[in-house]
Amino acid sequence: MTPIVGRPRKVLLATGIGHFVEWFDVGLYGTMAGIIGMQFFHTDSPGVALLSSFAVFGAGFIMRPLGGLFFGSLGDRIGRQKVLATVILLTSGTTFAMGMLPTWSQLGISATILLVLIRLVQGFAVGGESAGATTFLAEYAPAHRRGYFTSWIDSFGFLAFVAGSGLVFILTAVLGESAMNDWGWRIPFLVAGPLGIIGLYLRNYLQDSPEFLAALKSGKIDAAPLHSVVTHSRNALLFCTGFMVIKAVGHWTLQTFVPHYLSGAMAYSQRDAYAITTLGLFAIVLLVPLMGRLSDRFGRKPLMLVGCGGLIVFTLPAMMLMARGETASAVLAMLILGVFIAAFDGASSAAMAELFPTRVRFGGIALAGNMVVALLGGFTPWFSVYLMKTTGNPFSPAGYVIAAALVTFLTVMRAKETAGKPLPR
Repeated sequence: MTPIVGRPRKVLLATGIGHFVEWFDVGLYGTMAGIIGMQFFHTDSPGVALLSSFAVFGAGFIMRPLGGLFFGSLGDRIGRQKVLATVILLTSGTTFAMGMLPTWSQLGISATILLVLIRLVQGFAVGGESAGATTFLAEYAPAHRRGYFTSWIDSFGFLAFVAGSGLVFILTAVLGESAMNDWGWRIPFLVAGPLGIIGLYLRNYLQDSPEFLAALKSGKIDAAPLHSVVTHSRNALLFCTGFMVIKAVGHWTLQTFVPHYLSGAMAYSQRDAYAITTLGLFAIVLLVPLMGRLSDRFGRKPLMLVGCGGLIVFTLPAMMLMARGETASAVLAMLILGVFIAAFDGASSAAMAELFPTRVRFGGIALAGNMVVALLGGFTPWFSVYLMKTTGNPFSPAGYVIAAALVTFLTVMRAKETAGKPLPR
């Protein structure tokens, strides 16, 4: 097997497909949280089951900072490629195991415990994925096209959500809701097995990035990269943390909360909710690379500010559109939100990579990103449902998204423009 070297587009494709597999695995739980809740928690209330399922979903994110610390440090010491191959093996394996789990009716509380343990291992593994893939592509990309190249990380990630949501939609339409809730939910998780083998093969086919290999050759590998990033790259760490706030909240609102919001609070059918979500996420898939290209031309800050500003202004009106109960209105609402998420994502991956020097880049992005996702993103679905239940206001989750967008908007305002410049070394 000849490693891919010096061919950025092929590196992009191989890295992106691996990222697709990784997030297909992770996104499935969020997409089917309602079904999983009824299978693994002893309750007759769909609302309680959904909250319990979202709590387990969030528990997996608690492990992400630990995974980020472990894999981020490892990636800066032994290389990006080895870590990316390891995390896809762990994630696909745990997802496949989830599809094989006995349910509450078969094993009682032990089934719930096994589900939680699997989510914790999966969360630990995912802690090394996004930071590693972003770092890897940023270090391969030409400086004048770094926004475009790294934007594909988010595009492939959302494509994985589309594939997961679309597969669940097709299975629900073909099998019917009863069969899907009974046994059909296992099928998407079992698909993770062969997909993981494909992703692992592709990642083993990659050679490490030129930036890392140059640092290795010159002896500039840091023996304690996490200590270095905290002591010498504090400002970069703070900016990266601020950038991640809306990225974490926005992603998990659209991908995980909205399908259940539509089928629950807004009384759309389960099939229509999945279809609406799938269309909205697919629009993001198409838009993110375009926004990445625009960020190379006009800068990272303008695109990121437009993304945050749009979410501040349009999140509440979009949720009100969903409340009209019309499929077309809900699709339009998803498209509105998707445009601004895409604008931010198209620029933000490159912006984060451009904050850190090579010796701590993987660990810096992993540390900041996973802390924010653990504290805010992973519990976004649970907190959104909780807000609606405690306030009685079906639009209250909009306030959470708006607050997150405002934090990131203010952070971007203070950041320096980094587009088109060489990566820090």
